[in-house]
Amino acid sequence: MHDDLRPLCARFLTAAELLGRRWTGIILRILMDGPCRFGELTERIGTISERVLSERLKELEAEGIIERHVDPGPPIRSEYRLTEKGQAFWKVIDELGRWAERWVDVKPAAPKAAGVKSTRAAPRKRKSA
Repeated sequence: MHDDLRPLCARFLTAAELLGRRWTGIILRILMDGPCRFGELTERIGTISERVLSERLKELEAEGIIERHVDPGPPIRSEYRLTEKGQAFWKVIDELGRWAERWVDVKPAAPKAAGVKSTRAAPRKRKSA
């Protein structure tokens, strides 16, 4: 590798790792439409846990890509929005979407087999007093 490419490669790898983290791209894509509250992000993404969403938001905030704005209320509300640095991702996210539309095949979800039980634990019954 050429020595003059090392700083570029380190920056590229850092950016790719950040954008490549699970859920980061979709979070950025949603915030490109405008500010969102935590619950709205959870609802729009659908399958993300609150713990993971919180982690990703903190990571993006620490990188200066998003900011958390708190409205003291009442009630207290906080929303997340892109910073200038985050808005600069627009072209990357847009091009990634175009690339995906052209080249990525999405396989349909496999239907659940009849009679197959869920692997989730059954809810516990409450003891009556």
